[in-house]
Amino acid sequence: MSVASLPPKAEGPDRRRLILDRFAPYRIVALGHAISGRLARAYADENLTIPEWRVLAVIAQADELAARDVVGRTPMDKMTVSRAVASLEGKGFIVRLQSEADRRVNMLSLSGPGRALFDRVAALALDFEGDLLSSLDDEERRLFNDVLLKLENSAKSGAP
Repeated sequence: MSVASLPPKAEGPDRRRLILDRFAPYRIVALGHAISGRLARAYADENLTIPEWRVLAVIAQADELAARDVVGRTPMDKMTVSRAVASLEGKGFIVRLQSEADRRVNMLSLSGPGRALFDRVAALALDFEGDLLSSLDDEERRLFNDVLLKLENSAKSGAP
């Protein structure tokens, strides 16, 4: 099945027929799920779920991050992030400390074992990305990244 529409000049009932296999938003989501699922198998041996990996990676990028800010940096809802944080904390991979600047804020950081886990899984993720993109030449990779950036900016701005 494809997702796409016919050119705007088409007449009659087929003027704007949705064909799922050609519809860009559907294809992007389907590709994301396929990639995420394959990558999840790469770190399943580490006993990590997709949400846990995303939270771990976000915290690793910031060294220390307010718990509320993790939600804004992932494509996940607050409850999913909260469950992943609780699980990672229970496994000893992240540490939650009260902020010295604002006692109402909890700061998250990786524990020693959490940093080691992140480093192992990040290496797997980078190898996976290399394999995934290996069919593209250097110019195609540059173009792919440029197109992704444009689409991300368009989606964030609400532009059609």
